[in-house]
Amino acid sequence: MKYNKVTEDVLNELKEIIGEENVLTNMEDLEKYSHDETAIGVKALPEVVVKPEDTDQVSKILALANERKIPVTPRGQGTGLCNGAVPIYGGILLSLERMNRILEIDEDNLMAVVEAGVVLSDLRAEVEKRGLFYPADPGERTSAIGGNINTNAGGMNGVKYGKTRNYILGLEAVLPSGKVLNLGGKVVKRSTGYDLMQLIIGSEGTLAVVTKAILKLVKLPKMFMTLYVPFNNLYDAARSVSDILRERITPTAMEFVERDVILEAESKVGKTMPHHDSEAYLIIRIEGDKEEELYENAEGISEICMRNNAVDVLVADTKERQDRIWDIRSIFYEAIVKSGTVELVDAAVPPRKIPEYVEKVKELSRKYGIRILSYGHAGDGNIHVHPIKGDLSDEEWSEKLPKLMEDLYREARALGGVVSGEHGIGWTKKRYLPICLDEEEIRLMKEIKRIFDPNNILNPGKIFDIEP
Repeated sequence: MKYNKVTEDVLNELKEIIGEENVLTNMEDLEKYSHDETAIGVKALPEVVVKPEDTDQVSKILALANERKIPVTPRGQGTGLCNGAVPIYGGILLSLERMNRILEIDEDNLMAVVEAGVVLSDLRAEVEKRGLFYPADPGERTSAIGGNINTNAGGMNGVKYGKTRNYILGLEAVLPSGKVLNLGGKVVKRSTGYDLMQLIIGSEGTLAVVTKAILKLVKLPKMFMTLYVPFNNLYDAARSVSDILRERITPTAMEFVERDVILEAESKVGKTMPHHDSEAYLIIRIEGDKEEELYENAEGISEICMRNNAVDVLVADTKERQDRIWDIRSIFYEAIVKSGTVELVDAAVPPRKIPEYVEKVKELSRKYGIRILSYGHAGDGNIHVHPIKGDLSDEEWSEKLPKLMEDLYREARALGGVVSGEHGIGWTKKRYLPICLDEEEIRLMKEIKRIFDPNNILNPGKIFDIEP
């Protein structure tokens, strides 16, 4: 795909739109926006970084870029894990970090209106002051709401609360042409034509730039409890997950982790967990408004786990004890990345298929001679699989890794799974998309992209490539 360069004339027009101080061109600034948090990914320098402060400015920037056929890459906080916000073709990096205002918290209707650059942790802190809760909870609390919307981010709360799209009631989004769409609104039900809002959610910034969102809130639960459950084998842990869900006990979070991941995290955080000799663990969080209800659910979960040969069920019912467990859980990815060169597979399989998938992962680890660590969201079947370079030579790693990655995705698909459960496709996974989507699905997606963005200026090179 051929694009035009950002000329001096374009820079001057951008400065007129947003002010000279919000148009960045020095190398130090460009370098900061050349990557995201993908462990193994690409870096690509934008030609200019622009920081608009409102939707009107975003509209003018996109209209200019579309007219001049200059690529535009939208970016929130750059916390993505598949190079989704990396400006592969240079051009304009559109940072929404200045659009970080919480515009309204509507306590009567349990809704919030926010700009796309609002940081997740800031939103949650603000609504919790009012006894409210925004449930969508990707592991990276410093991510931006706009980025969460673009990837339909999930996280640990998914087993009970679902993903980001379940909490989006309305969107303001700017098309590549500069036209502004207002989709949805402060209504709970809608059956009015095609739902373009849901189409934009999860489209990874390839169809429109999200500038505002109306979010659904819930009441903040009064009490939490955490159960830490070691098992001697993966199948017992996975069977417990299915049995718990079948009993209509819905935990807030239900995490699966292998022993080696716990050990890796402990070494990084300086805290230890019991039962190091167990093969697999479940970390389960439950919530409620009444102590009696909480303990009743904890007892039910404990009985199910013990029936499935759990080694023990450790109950953390104080904030200090719970924080200790979740502090370790929160750094799994960081701890693994610090162990050396690491790849990431974000596959999702039916929850009951978790042990089969993890066994396939172990077989592939032995086949390729590559160490692999696994953990994930047991309640919704989203497993994070990390191949680690370790002592392999660069040549061995480069030769074996692509074959291993493809096999990992194919095994997930064979079990009824998909390539990505929550991180998105971005640039790094697009070669694997045909493993889980057929040709007609991908063709339709490309046609939709062409309708929204006929000049292919918006986040090009992500999800799939568009032929001229």
